[in-house]
Amino acid sequence: MAIMKKLRLATFATGFAAAASILLAGPAHAQALGGNSNSQTVDTIAAVVNNGVITQRELDTRVGLITKRLNQQHAPIPPADQLRQQVLNQMVLERIQLQKAREDGITVDDATVQRTLERLAQANNMQLDMYRARIEAQGVPWSTFMGDAKTELILSRLREKEVDSKVTVSDAEVANYIASQRGPTAGLTSDLRMEHILLKAPLNAAQTDIEAAQAKANSLLQDAMKGDNFEKLAKSNSQAADASKGGDLGFQAPSKLPPEFVTAASTLRPGQVNPSVIRTNDGFEIVRLVERRSGQGATSADSTKLTQTHVRHILLRVGDGMSEPQARQKLLEIRQEIESGQGDFDKFARTYSQDGSASQGGDLGWISPGETVPEFERAMNALQDNQISQPVRSEYGYHLIQVLARREAEGSVSQQMDLARQAIGQRKAEQAYADWLRELRDTAYVDYKAGPYSGTPAGTSADNSAQ
Repeated sequence: MAIMKKLRLATFATGFAAAASILLAGPAHAQALGGNSNSQTVDTIAAVVNNGVITQRELDTRVGLITKRLNQQHAPIPPADQLRQQVLNQMVLERIQLQKAREDGITVDDATVQRTLERLAQANNMQLDMYRARIEAQGVPWSTFMGDAKTELILSRLREKEVDSKVTVSDAEVANYIASQRGPTAGLTSDLRMEHILLKAPLNAAQTDIEAAQAKANSLLQDAMKGDNFEKLAKSNSQAADASKGGDLGFQAPSKLPPEFVTAASTLRPGQVNPSVIRTNDGFEIVRLVERRSGQGATSADSTKLTQTHVRHILLRVGDGMSEPQARQKLLEIRQEIESGQGDFDKFARTYSQDGSASQGGDLGWISPGETVPEFERAMNALQDNQISQPVRSEYGYHLIQVLARREAEGSVSQQMDLARQAIGQRKAEQAYADWLRELRDTAYVDYKAGPYSGTPAGTSADNSAQ
């Protein structure tokens, strides 16, 4: 099903942004099982996970990286025990999933990891060596970052096999969704006034940046839930453009707000803070419902709208004598000539583009959301009108993209159904994934061996505790 393919394409990016990484201990692991008596340091076991272990050195290294990033960002650091518990719990959950992936025969080769890292670098408008330098400058060893990428690719494939591929969306669900958005009572829906605090952590950010932002968001959420002034918290901590206004979004129709905000507001009373941090493409959000009022616009004002983009591109395919650096360099040269007024995008596209649109000067016409690959769409959405992108890597090769115009359009029936199916599928997939993780965790043998974690393993009885 096309919609599930889109969901699976997004899975890796979300997983890589949201999950804490697993650090492979190497020699430390051997010491934990009875290492060289001449060793100056002896590692111990932090947790037993089924037939594997997480060592204290792995845990200490991960906690140290996160603490370092929080210090660099001058962000509050959660209490030591709380931070270690959060990190260890996440490492346990990932280790269980990796063990399940191994049972299922799911593997990822080095070439796939390399291509993934190249795409992450491209998403940051960098070549791989520059991207590596930036990651290492942030205190993250490149070997660790590569391990994180491989882990998340494996977890992505595991989720696709165990969860996403089994999610279905019926036509009746689609019809009900569209009716709820645009039906006869749409004009009576309540406008929402919400406040928010954004901690930026894009999906392609470094793993330690993600975890640092998440830890800070969790700390701020606790302050907000305790009754601290939300406006002051937003002014002091939010990284959104509206931080100076206390994160106040003003009254908005539900269709104008992020779907995650609307879902959260549906369970809140005015004045309440959502009890969990919301993950979005931009980072981590803390939201508070200020007030509701009757919708001010007619039904048509709240109708499902599509932001369509008029875009053109030049595509250079990699292979058949064209290497990755050559393709990227050629597009950089073309971009420079166009920007300096020495060339025309239309003519360059007709001369060099290896796409079927070359004969139209690279013109792809009006593109609706979801009609192109994620890398292209992200780059396209980040451009202003008439702006030209840096070279963008996708599965087809390297693109030079120019946005010509944008418009709001009411989608066709099939487009609206596709968008509805995507929204429902995403929601069902997230719920199914959470349920699957909970079941997987409940059936695993986990024994915390040190500190505040020691005790009866979750999912086991005390009699089964590792000795």
